[in-house]
Amino acid sequence: MALLERYHLFVHDVAAMFGYEYSDATPEWMHPFIHVILVLAPSFLVIVGTYGIIAGLLKLLRRTRLKEPRSEAIRGLDNSLFSSILRHSRRQQVQMTGLSLLALPILYLTLELPKQIVNNALHSDRFPIVVYGWGVDQVTFLLLLCGLYLLAIVLYGLNKYSLNVFKGYVAERFVRRFRLSVYRQWRADANFRGQSEIVPILAQEVEPVGGFAADVLTLPILQGGTLMTILLFMFVQDPILGAAALTVLPIQLVLLPTLQRRVNTLSRERIQQVRHMGRLLNDQLRSETGGGAFLEPTNASFRELEKVRRRIFRLKFFIKALNNFLTALTPFLFYSLGGYFVIENRISLGALVAVLAAHKDFSAPLKELFRYYQTLEDTRIRYQEIVQFFRGHRGQVPVSQRSPSLPEALHA
Repeated sequence: MALLERYHLFVHDVAAMFGYEYSDATPEWMHPFIHVILVLAPSFLVIVGTYGIIAGLLKLLRRTRLKEPRSEAIRGLDNSLFSSILRHSRRQQVQMTGLSLLALPILYLTLELPKQIVNNALHSDRFPIVVYGWGVDQVTFLLLLCGLYLLAIVLYGLNKYSLNVFKGYVAERFVRRFRLSVYRQWRADANFRGQSEIVPILAQEVEPVGGFAADVLTLPILQGGTLMTILLFMFVQDPILGAAALTVLPIQLVLLPTLQRRVNTLSRERIQQVRHMGRLLNDQLRSETGGGAFLEPTNASFRELEKVRRRIFRLKFFIKALNNFLTALTPFLFYSLGGYFVIENRISLGALVAVLAAHKDFSAPLKELFRYYQTLEDTRIRYQEIVQFFRGHRGQVPVSQRSPSLPEALHA
């Protein structure tokens, strides 16, 4: 019993640090909200984050050991996806990073100005006021703030447009170079002549790898920075509401990557099925016998490919539905807690409206970061498959020299 009382006192102290003092007037339903938002969810987030850091370090250490001694180099293709991307687009990556960082202060203005419009232009009786030595009335001040808001969203839109155009240029440039490197490697070795797998590799598998080159640094910097900017804005409005925005994050960090690892396994199986189908079709083109002998194995290959793709679709849409549900839980906390804080005059109505608008933007970069993780894993698998395609035909590579397979890489 004494331990429970100490825990309650600890929760009260934490709430006081965030500027919320319990009193006799505090409703009972507030207590579990405060416990979850300020103690339980942050503790879970720290545990998940610590586990992720330790697992990442162990994974990196194991990959380093697996690469010793070094695998046989393949001309034009680095062993690492990131090394290959940075070797061809280092300067462009720096420029895109600068554009991404430039968008963050503009984003903060687009969040702050609506609050100022509601609080200082609509719900204020201190007019006329002086702005830089000029006396302005309420309507003029409203139009001034609206003009600043319009300027901010125009600048933010221009920044995103310029960044997206630049990303498209970098992606297409890398696709061309990467495709040419794969083609040259295929032409350089006589053993590869006639290998039908090169067609889906050049036509399908190279494309997503090249497209990822524009997002490898820009997307996590831009979306992560956007996430931190919105979170900072929420904490400035009210620390408890800012902490509430992180309540479901540890659950997402545990469930979504676990499900994504299963998608990665199926993605690799899909690649192998497509290549197998290519070999069957190539054998039919070379065969002098009738096509009836190939009908059953070809049909079986089509069925297996369909089964794999269906399983991928089911799992991907389940991940999307689960993420949408978890994201929708946070506005419930904002409406209940935020509404109570407005009634108690803890925060202004404009601040609550601004927090709700910010959370609408908060979920978007979070989804983009999860999507980036999915794309990263899928692209890494595709790149490894392309490298292993050339390395595998040079003879079996000892296990100690192989790049980690998908199960090894995921459970490292």
